[in-house]
Amino acid sequence: MSALAWSLLILLSILWGGSFFFVGVAITEVPPLTLVSARVGLAAAMLWAALPLLGVAPPRGARAWGAIAVMGLLNNAIPFTLIVWSQQTLPSGLAAILNATTPLWGVVVAHLATQEEKATPAKVAGVVLGFGGVAAMMGTDILGGAAAAGAATVAMLAATFSYACAGVFGRRFRALGVAPMQAAVGQVTASAAMMLPVALAVEAPWTLPAPSAGALAAVVGLALFSTALGYALYFRILALAGAVNLLLVTFLVPVSAILLGTLVLGEALEPRHILGMAMIGAGLAAIDGRLPRLLAKTV
Repeated sequence: MSALAWSLLILLSILWGGSFFFVGVAITEVPPLTLVSARVGLAAAMLWAALPLLGVAPPRGARAWGAIAVMGLLNNAIPFTLIVWSQQTLPSGLAAILNATTPLWGVVVAHLATQEEKATPAKVAGVVLGFGGVAAMMGTDILGGAAAAGAATVAMLAATFSYACAGVFGRRFRALGVAPMQAAVGQVTASAAMMLPVALAVEAPWTLPAPSAGALAAVVGLALFSTALGYALYFRILALAGAVNLLLVTFLVPVSAILLGTLVLGEALEPRHILGMAMIGAGLAAIDGRLPRLLAKTV
């Protein structure tokens, strides 16, 4: 990849790693559904404002908006809600490590749902190794009766499964003539329309104490940097370097999330979490393929 692509990739990993930090700050004062609604609602407003500056037209047509609505459910509403809920229990760094299982689910979903991306032996080995890392992290929680941590871990895995389904579903946008930035604007708009009435009905946020300045700043940072700007960078890297190289961001996101959680929030990971992260990283390396190819050339 070019120096520009690498720079953007590192910046994106910081923004997405920061999302776990922002949630960790805001969730202490803002309930989950309200937090997700604010995240996607503010991000939608920002992206709509940016469309004229980027020279991009809004999505058009019932078929396009129907697909966009499904994408908003799978890629925003469901996973964002599950992640925020899980972070009421899990440290932000651990949540980011579990988020790195998205490509593992991607191998499984693509194998079952497509004809052109069947699992190879290397990919199967990567999936087994990666989920072995998850088992290493959560096994003692289950055996020790830490039901809350176990449920939060399952919620994180369900969120990453939803992301993987969205990745496969999103391939249809090219055939529908929906540009990447149109899909980004549309999906956060659709998810905001889904989440707002649910948050109002379930959590009645107007009855809750006003959040502190720090919590409000975290909500704005989550929407502006981790969501709106993050999507813009995501699609820029996709155009510059392709989907395979974009996968590398999965390796980098936990680094910034762990650093922020440790240095700012005072969180600490246990040795089993580090072991699990190493196993997930090894599994991702096997799925990515470039490390095994490099090692094969040197032997």
